[in-house]
Amino acid sequence: MAPDNFTPVTEFILMGVSDRPELQVPLFFVFLVIYGLTVAGNLSIITLTMVDSRLQTPMYFFLRHLAIINLSNSTIIAPKMLVNFLVQKKTIYYYCCAVQLGGFLVFIVAEIFMLAVMAYDRYVAICNPLLYMVVVSPQLCLQLVAFTYVYGFFTAILVPSCAFSMSYCSFNVINHFYCDIVPLLALSCSDTYMPETVVFISSATNLVISMTVVIVSYFNIILSILRIRSAEGRKKAFSTCASHMMVVTVFYGTLLFMYLQPKTDHSLDTDKMASVFYTLVIPMMNPMIYSFRNKDVKAALKRFLSNPCKSFKSM
Repeated sequence: MAPDNFTPVTEFILMGVSDRPELQVPLFFVFLVIYGLTVAGNLSIITLTMVDSRLQTPMYFFLRHLAIINLSNSTIIAPKMLVNFLVQKKTIYYYCCAVQLGGFLVFIVAEIFMLAVMAYDRYVAICNPLLYMVVVSPQLCLQLVAFTYVYGFFTAILVPSCAFSMSYCSFNVINHFYCDIVPLLALSCSDTYMPETVVFISSATNLVISMTVVIVSYFNIILSILRIRSAEGRKKAFSTCASHMMVVTVFYGTLLFMYLQPKTDHSLDTDKMASVFYTLVIPMMNPMIYSFRNKDVKAALKRFLSNPCKSFKSM
């Protein structure tokens, strides 16, 4: 229960990745490189899938939006994080913290469902190739992408509304490098049962639904690939979903590592390290995975670099 004479919190202090002074500048350069690669890689994917006529398929439409989501999520987190490495006062205003939390939730939830949408896309492409362009129509693509963003916005309104309806008293140090919901609620001097319940139900629902779609899709994909008689055919079918399988494995593996830890081993520091991975490292890795393992993307990049003016004229 909050005391009657408490002083309301108007700003929070972000502890960051590490509070050791000697590590601030080295960590600044490490994360500056990570963010720079994230921006360059995702902007490249967005540009190529917009300007190259051979990448105008549902698969690359979804890939473009995954890149937009990855770039947006990193941009909500990284700039403030980088500034805090170089300043003494690592503060964020109360309402800026709410905006950052909301923005993060929009794009992390959108990413969870975009990966599920992409798994469904690969399922149709491999299991029903003759009906692919009919089933995954432009209208369905727009509807699925719109759903991921709208549901992300819904979560971003619901969860921060619960979190910022709580009272925050004198202690305002968040053990994190951005305004995340769990370390934020740990500071509240109100009863946090309701927001914690909302966060648990929302997180569990999102993970269960999206992972069910991914698992069912890939179960059917594997069965379909095993039915292909020629080794060349199996290899070709597997190559169309290999990049997405890698991305899904890394992303969901990180989330499950966070949520399935035993209570005795769970800590905010562990959450913080996992958050570095799925907010900064994975968005950097995704364009590399899709570029290195995808012949179409590599070919499109070569065409773009050889004649960028022609590419933009064709838009």
